[in-house]
Amino acid sequence: MINIRKIAKLDKSILLIMCCLVTTGTIAIYGATTDTKLEGLHISNLYLFGAFCIPMLVLALFDYRILLGKLSYLFYGIGIGMLVLVKFTGENINGAVRWLSIGPFQLQPSELAKICTILLIAHLLGKREGAKLRPLQDLLPIGIIFMIPIILIMQQPDLGTSLVFVGVLLCMLWMGNIRAIYMILFISMMMITIGTMLWLYYANFELLSKIVEPHQMSRIQTFLDPTSDPDKSWHVKNAMHAISSGGLTGSDGSLLRRGYIPYAYSDSIFVVIGEGYGFIGSSILLILYLLLVYRMVHIVMESRELAGSYIVIGLIGMLVFQVMVNIGMHIGLVPLTGISLPFISYGGSSLLCNMIAIGLVLSVNVHKDEID
Repeated sequence: MINIRKIAKLDKSILLIMCCLVTTGTIAIYGATTDTKLEGLHISNLYLFGAFCIPMLVLALFDYRILLGKLSYLFYGIGIGMLVLVKFTGENINGAVRWLSIGPFQLQPSELAKICTILLIAHLLGKREGAKLRPLQDLLPIGIIFMIPIILIMQQPDLGTSLVFVGVLLCMLWMGNIRAIYMILFISMMMITIGTMLWLYYANFELLSKIVEPHQMSRIQTFLDPTSDPDKSWHVKNAMHAISSGGLTGSDGSLLRRGYIPYAYSDSIFVVIGEGYGFIGSSILLILYLLLVYRMVHIVMESRELAGSYIVIGLIGMLVFQVMVNIGMHIGLVPLTGISLPFISYGGSSLLCNMIAIGLVLSVNVHKDEID
């Protein structure tokens, strides 16, 4: 199952891009934690990266097709089981119950649930062999498979990760050959839902407050009307100010050093790059992401197995959606929510999930010429 000789087939460009991203993240974490109680966190990030390289490489050399079929149902069940376990034994951190304590390590099951869900959906779509997706036989089961983790994650509460599942669903359904009319209806329903919430915000705020959770209502209100509560919009305004102060080549990072950027080492790490390295540094980061997605798309096009292509497509959707939302929320384009920047933000669960994703992508590429 694992052939060490296949290591020569690993996509070197993807590994190089990943190392560049992790290096960038480590430098940013160092800048965000210097002279704070978290100083030295960048060393922990390197340790985590080194440790996670082992499962990533093992997975890359492992035939991904073995993970499909019955095993994909097992992994999905384990992912859902961990999400249920969080409800009863999860750690409450900053008002959210999202983590399981495994010794000194805090595991966020929602990160692994993304991978498990992608594997199962890739298996189901692969069985269709490119045929049009049927409403009851295909779309309904796929929708249920996605809704179960979304509902459990929303209860943690974790809106950001829930939205990632929606982005992955759209990508995989589109590439899975859904009829255009169904995709149009699905997107229309989403737009109507968003439009209804906007209308209720201005026409019947009291009713909307009963439908939406208080913390979610606070973020929507801060996004639509920052002047309504200057204290709640403080984070976003400071983030935008810090990024703009970076200019072309970066500034001295005064806002960061004065503690105006909460969670600068994790969810808000793009602000550290924007302020410290300016437009050039931010552009280099985006170019790295673009190159990574380009290589992943290239692997999709070269894969001779539809299931392998669907796995990579789902992982592309996961990566791109997280990057867009994380950066967008710090420049005022989307409401603020908790979501990490792949390979850049500090976080063991996030880094593990992303490196597993890279391992799967590499496996699809390594085994692309092997047909059962």
